[in-house]
Amino acid sequence: MPSALDTNMRFKFSILALLLEVIIIVLFGIFVEYDTSDASQTLYPLFQDVHVMIFVGFGFLMTFLKKYGFSSVGINMLIAAFGLQWGTLMKGFWHAKGGKINVDIVSMINADFSTATALISFGAVLGKTSPVQMLILTILEITIFACNEHLVTEILQATDVGASMTIHAFGAYFGLAVTLVLYRPGLKNKHENEESTYHSDIFAMIGTLFLWLFWPSFNSAIASGTTHQTTAIVNTYYSLAACTVVTFALSSLVDQRGKFSMVLIQNATLAGGVAVGTCADLSIHPFVAMCIGSIAGIISVLGFHFLTPLLASKLNIQDTCGVHNLHGLPGILGGIAGIIVTAIKEVDRNGVRLTPGMQAAALGSTIGIALVGGALTGGILKLPFLGQASDQNCFDDSVYWEVPEEEKPREIHSNNYDEHSRFEATM
Repeated sequence: MPSALDTNMRFKFSILALLLEVIIIVLFGIFVEYDTSDASQTLYPLFQDVHVMIFVGFGFLMTFLKKYGFSSVGINMLIAAFGLQWGTLMKGFWHAKGGKINVDIVSMINADFSTATALISFGAVLGKTSPVQMLILTILEITIFACNEHLVTEILQATDVGASMTIHAFGAYFGLAVTLVLYRPGLKNKHENEESTYHSDIFAMIGTLFLWLFWPSFNSAIASGTTHQTTAIVNTYYSLAACTVVTFALSSLVDQRGKFSMVLIQNATLAGGVAVGTCADLSIHPFVAMCIGSIAGIISVLGFHFLTPLLASKLNIQDTCGVHNLHGLPGILGGIAGIIVTAIKEVDRNGVRLTPGMQAAALGSTIGIALVGGALTGGILKLPFLGQASDQNCFDDSVYWEVPEEEKPREIHSNNYDEHSRFEATM
């Protein structure tokens, strides 16, 4: 029988989810209209790629925890489905015409982008929050994200086509601030479920491959014009390739036995796509894109190996998925690359010359707003009436999901061959 607390939480989530959906439907009825122009129809293949990244790539990337696969994929889907609706409204209000938000393929791509910030932050708190908390985080983060993006692109007029700063760095540092405020002393010593298995790591690698393959679409989807789109695709393609080779090399190098680490291969191989995002559509030459990707691989591997344990032990930042190393540090690298490129060569966007000052202000404001917004959000999520799983129940699907019983182990016949085989397996 479910406990009173379980029943209360079930009703809290159901009522909140239904209420929010009703509110969104009403707001869509009042403010949202079709964009009748067909200018964006050619972008549908890029939208499909981004959509797959959001729902499949991010979802499966987080399935590495041995008993949290349902939540990784399922709550990811919940956040994305809710977030893309809320993101349509929050981003649309900044560009409303005649009091109406016109939706087309471009607005759908941008709505998916807005959900990416919440999904990145979800990785930082993975296994330690409730569905109710994640719905509230999604509302607050996407609202703050839309404001920051408007500041960066419209007021500061900085370039960030692949959103190294506005999505990746923002989502990472927002999530880190949330997990800091929600710090659980009881999880200081690693939880027994906070580890992977052979098969859970394979599922996570599926997410990596989807993200890796479609990242050129992510960085080029909203680039202006065919030339800039092609440039962004080429730069991302080679940055990812270089990053992957460097990641494999360093993964073997930092291991005492010279073996590859699946954690690094799942995550650091993607850092090149994050880092090249800010200047992906600029004519920086594929050679430079490969250098950016290589540096991203280095800082991501070293971050996972050295920095993540330090953040947990010294700063009480329990970053479950290591989003700081995949999104945070490479996002900062992307912002710095944008500063350097605009300082070296003259770059114009819509008649406005991009300057290093613009890019630096965009990077600084993004990180600052993310940290403050994340801390405030964490404070709200910590309110007792929202409820969350106990330390003992963290990283466990069975708290929120109907989980099938595990299959009974196959009986082993007690003959000499089997006994000998088991003996060898323990050696």
